[in-house]
Amino acid sequence: MSRIYLSPPDISGQDRSAIDSAFDSGWVAPVGPDLDAFEAEVAKRLNRAYACAVNSGTSALHLALLALDIKLGDKVICPSLTFAGCAFPISYCGAEPVFVDSEKETWNMDPELLKEALETLADEGNKPKAVIVVQIYGQCAKMDEIVSLCKAHQIPLIEDAAESLGASYKGKPAGSFGDLSFLSFNGNKIITTSGGGMLLGNDQALVDKARYFSQQAREPVLHYEHKAIGYNYRLSNLLAALGRSQFTDLDRRIAIRKKHFQAYTESLNKLPGISFMPISDEGLPNYWLSCLIMDDSQTKVTRDALINICDQASIEVRPTWK
Repeated sequence: MSRIYLSPPDISGQDRSAIDSAFDSGWVAPVGPDLDAFEAEVAKRLNRAYACAVNSGTSALHLALLALDIKLGDKVICPSLTFAGCAFPISYCGAEPVFVDSEKETWNMDPELLKEALETLADEGNKPKAVIVVQIYGQCAKMDEIVSLCKAHQIPLIEDAAESLGASYKGKPAGSFGDLSFLSFNGNKIITTSGGGMLLGNDQALVDKARYFSQQAREPVLHYEHKAIGYNYRLSNLLAALGRSQFTDLDRRIAIRKKHFQAYTESLNKLPGISFMPISDEGLPNYWLSCLIMDDSQTKVTRDALINICDQASIEVRPTWK
């Protein structure tokens, strides 16, 4: 039996045709019409004015931090329950991550704990230079409270929507909050460009600055002139063509994952010691992954034993972020 993977890429005949068309056009470098169109199409759906497509979500976050002038010794708040790729770019800049725990209603950053962290750091004279909020497993955090706190403390907010494309909070799309936001199109995400990401925002100066760094910080002159350290982060036109094709299919993909989640909850939610990630009534998730908590004092099997049982049956199951 072929292995059932946790979140494999779903590539259609339409996707193959889109890549073939981009290849035949001759635009195979990190520049071209599909790249421009992909940025415009995603920005439009997410109610953003500007976008910069790059080679990963991690690159997009690094660029966001660079655009906000995060430097050595600065402090940046981020969640404790998330993939390490949220904290790594903070360290790339020489800054220090300050971790804030989650609330139980959405599993995202707890606004009350964020408030406590902001006040404590301010009292210590260590006002953070940015806050990163992650919309974890495809569900938005309590964004009204988090946005209000950042505005009150005059701290830029970066929205990590890497896992939540297609989700929404109070009718507003994930990726539309914060001074800057970003997506991931990694192979395991709800749509993919193989590897890729996108930085978005409404402040043209910030996005232009990020784009400048993403293109090796080359100055706009004929010869090769550099006044800052740059990075080779831009997405290729070929992969952007794949992303455009996948993006047209986003809503169908969300509907399928919703059915998966409903099937799991209907089958397992009544078992002793089993509780699924709650779905907030303040928004709509994209059901990227179906996640549950096991209380092994009540279940007949431990988490790791269950993972091993599934593995023996060629089914991939993983622990949640720690």
